[in-house]
Amino acid sequence: MARNPARDRHRPGAPGPGEVNARTGKAYLGAGYAPATVNHALSVLAEFYRYHAGTGLGPMVSPVPPQSRYGRRLNAHHNPLQPFPRHRRGAYRQKQPDRQPRAVPDDVLDDLLAALGCNRDRALFHMFLASGARASELLGMRVGDARPGDDRIFVATKGLGGAKQACPCSPEAFKWLALYLGELAQLGHRPGPGEPLWWTRRRPLRPLTYTALRAVLNRVDEVIGANVTIHDLRHTLCLRLLDDPHITLVDAQQVMRHARITTTGGYLRPRPDEVIAKVREHYTRPRPQPRPLTGWDYDARDLADLFGQG
Repeated sequence: MARNPARDRHRPGAPGPGEVNARTGKAYLGAGYAPATVNHALSVLAEFYRYHAGTGLGPMVSPVPPQSRYGRRLNAHHNPLQPFPRHRRGAYRQKQPDRQPRAVPDDVLDDLLAALGCNRDRALFHMFLASGARASELLGMRVGDARPGDDRIFVATKGLGGAKQACPCSPEAFKWLALYLGELAQLGHRPGPGEPLWWTRRRPLRPLTYTALRAVLNRVDEVIGANVTIHDLRHTLCLRLLDDPHITLVDAQQVMRHARITTTGGYLRPRPDEVIAKVREHYTRPRPQPRPLTGWDYDARDLADLFGQG
């Protein structure tokens, strides 16, 4: 129930917590902690105390109430072909809403790309939109991980212990990347194949961090009046791939590098703006006029069979 202090630091006139952005249709973060954040913190604390209770070197009683034993027993012997059964949540556990994919509308995306002020940012955001890479993956790239001749980049995928996987990339992203590397060379900095790919613009040059990248996007959001996040670009790519009839669900899973195809299948749902547009079209579509009745009559042969010849 506590307020999140990070939500209190906003300028006068800025949208308040929980308000819906008029351009993207996405709500700003609420004043408190999100249910997913609360559940994650509870899981971490429960595992911390469980570990120390097992070793006997720390507290023996956990402040986090245990979850339902019945649910844990069922999940331990769960048939992977069957859905997980519902069971009661543990104390303090929050009900997490089923979040919709956060696709960026095309007009907002065009304004965002036009508002970027340097070739580095243009290369970064075009690469985000073309590859579906996460922020940490793209910022961790080395110069040798960009392969323009193969139309791909290599990123250290989340959950694979630093192993790198190939991601598709667009020629436009590589065009901006070449211009950005040319500017770095003019500044006297020519990073080698094993050095970081993304650098700050101010001297002394340092590898670009997530905090700096987020500040760039926050400034652009203020200019265009939106609340786009970096991860929204990943959702946008996945929905675009699934809208293409020539790309299968398995192809989209490979591009997004989802461990389970059910995660990719979660994007197979209509977007709210698409549904609203279809309903608006339903109400404005001209209704067909009823056809006038032309009348009817009995067949003369049927009358003759019934009443005889007159």
